[in-house]
Amino acid sequence: MNRIPQAADGSRRFSEAARLCLTICSHIAIFSVTLVLVARYDRLVGPDVRAAYLFYPPIFHIFYDADQLHVVAFVIAVFACLSWLFAIARFSFGYFVGFYFYTMIFGYLWLNSFSDLEYNHKLAGLSAAVSLITFLLPALFISAPLRQRFKLSMLAFDRMLSLILLLSIGIAAVGAIYNFRVVALPDIYRFREQMSAPTIVNYLVTMVSSVLLPFAFAGFVARRAYWLAFAVLLVLLALYPITLTKLAFFAPLWLLLMLLLARLLEARVVVILSLLVPMLVGVILLLALGSKAAFFFYIVDFRQITIPALALDVYNDFFSWHDLTHFCQITVLKPLMRCPYQGQLSVLLEEQYRLGNYNASLFATEGIASVGPLWAPVVTFACGLVFALGNRLSAGLPADFILVSAAILPQILLNVPLSTAMVSHGMGLLFLLWYLTPRAMSGTGRPASAMGTDAPTSF
Repeated sequence: MNRIPQAADGSRRFSEAARLCLTICSHIAIFSVTLVLVARYDRLVGPDVRAAYLFYPPIFHIFYDADQLHVVAFVIAVFACLSWLFAIARFSFGYFVGFYFYTMIFGYLWLNSFSDLEYNHKLAGLSAAVSLITFLLPALFISAPLRQRFKLSMLAFDRMLSLILLLSIGIAAVGAIYNFRVVALPDIYRFREQMSAPTIVNYLVTMVSSVLLPFAFAGFVARRAYWLAFAVLLVLLALYPITLTKLAFFAPLWLLLMLLLARLLEARVVVILSLLVPMLVGVILLLALGSKAAFFFYIVDFRQITIPALALDVYNDFFSWHDLTHFCQITVLKPLMRCPYQGQLSVLLEEQYRLGNYNASLFATEGIASVGPLWAPVVTFACGLVFALGNRLSAGLPADFILVSAAILPQILLNVPLSTAMVSHGMGLLFLLWYLTPRAMSGTGRPASAMGTDAPTSF
């Protein structure tokens, strides 16, 4: 009696998974076009625009040779197959971050095929691919909920959201005492180096913008306190003249966009579109308008998406002929162990390559810089377990609440080590907030842990 409904349900799930794979393959195709355009950026926009945005592809070791296209064709085929992992996995925080890393590693393997830097490219490429898989396995597939031994009441949760907003306003006010400058977005790099504030203030401002305000925004929306949610966006916007970062400038718009998509589409589709749509817009604008769209393409397709992938190329080259760090770059460990480097890695790489202070993801820092390409897959597996813990601590919360409250972190994780994200950016604090959040905070949300792989959610 139940065979026909079960077969129909299985067919529907397979169809949903196939459509998701097709969307991801479209994403990979658009990213491939993006990387070709990045390599030919200077020819498309002309020398004046190129100089204005400080980007000349050969300086960044970015090249493209159509005669080598068969090499990246193999990479494309492999990543098309890996897309099935995202098709069968349920949504989680690890899924969100994992897809961004999936895109980054694909970008690196593409760039690696044409790079002029001299290191063992085959070993580095294989290590990157295996490291991605060892990261994804725990990050995608470990999500069983942890028992909530302590959770907030609804009244306490509402008060906590209000406290976060008030605390954030106070921290923003303190930050404004040290730094406050209203400048156009293209000019931020000229003025940012002139900014200074006590370390504790910088840490608090970073936590507020990365974790506390996005969490408060998601919480207020879930509780239908829309005016307070609007206040959160205003505080986020006020952080831009304090930090002069692109992330602070776009954060309010980004949270609204993620909220809108989360209400219209399934969470996994939202994750894919959050990278695909901005990248596609950049490609279309550059091809249609040329130099008039150069700034958007530079900000999104180059700085946000290509640079994190390029970091693996640079780190592989640097640590192929320099000592490994063995994790001594982590601030709390440096005084306890012998370290070949006294300065920050980002500064060392700037001195060597002149590409700016080059922070990078856990694949480059906890992986390549710390243990080298041979052992990097082991380290990325351990890092995947950290995100699996985040999955377990957030299990039972509405998927769209997780999407919005963590909306900023995947972009941060593309550019900073895991240790920095956990502490300085407050990802560890977000894990705790998720654990304490009452699962019945919204009458309409559906818990992510109870969802089928094709189930939509809404606040």
